[in-house]
Amino acid sequence: MKIGIVSLGLIGGSIFKALSDKGCDVSAVTRNSDTIEAAKKYTPFVSDDLNSLKNCDLIFVCSPMNKTIDVLDSLENIVHSKTIVADVCSLKDFVMKKKRPYAFIGSHPMAGTEKSGFDSSFKELFEGAKWVLTPSAETKEDDIIKLKNIIYLTGAVPVICEAKEHDEAVALISHMPMVISQALMKSVMDNELAKKLASSGFRDMTRLALSNTEMAEDMICLNKKNIQNKLKNLLKNTDLLLSDDYALQIKLIKDCREKMYNEQGKNICN
Repeated sequence: MKIGIVSLGLIGGSIFKALSDKGCDVSAVTRNSDTIEAAKKYTPFVSDDLNSLKNCDLIFVCSPMNKTIDVLDSLENIVHSKTIVADVCSLKDFVMKKKRPYAFIGSHPMAGTEKSGFDSSFKELFEGAKWVLTPSAETKEDDIIKLKNIIYLTGAVPVICEAKEHDEAVALISHMPMVISQALMKSVMDNELAKKLASSGFRDMTRLALSNTEMAEDMICLNKKNIQNKLKNLLKNTDLLLSDDYALQIKLIKDCREKMYNEQGKNICN
């Protein structure tokens, strides 16, 4: 299977490196001339021309969310109808609205770091991570299987769900934490003693404030309603934890700790 990748940032670069390491036939497109030269260490088939991917069987579109629709539109005039095209946006409903002349499957690898760019990408990024797929009603089962098999090569585990369901879930576990991290950082900026005393706990809580600015803006703009709704529930739970009912406070704290572990005694995030 000939695989194409559009944009070689953290996610696209990591897919590129992971599949190249597995011996896959990979081509890539990026506008960054320095990245083109760096990526050619893995394969000579790297350029700035989207048309170079016209014969690919599977294409991952890893552009920033605000540019993804434009790339998907451009591919309509380049690839054949049987080409499988998958985006990697952290939101799925907005990319699923239009029916495409190729086999489009929405996808979202649940992996990343606060860093960005090809130099920050690495082949192990997806190992053990969930990789969401949001196929449409028209998606062929064979195409889903083909995409899954490639995803397995990266070390990730495919999970299928509805696009709207996905967007609500990531508001809880990704987008809302990012907003809180940024808000916490902003709240501390004017307190010199707090900044001087800040240690590991504060560093862990504010790591997401280092998120790529363009990505963070896209998340907030495109998933604002879901984030706002989840924040309301967060504030409700915060009020309960700060209530004057000491017994309730202790119960809630114990419940939170217990729910952080599954029946095997492992953290639910592992």
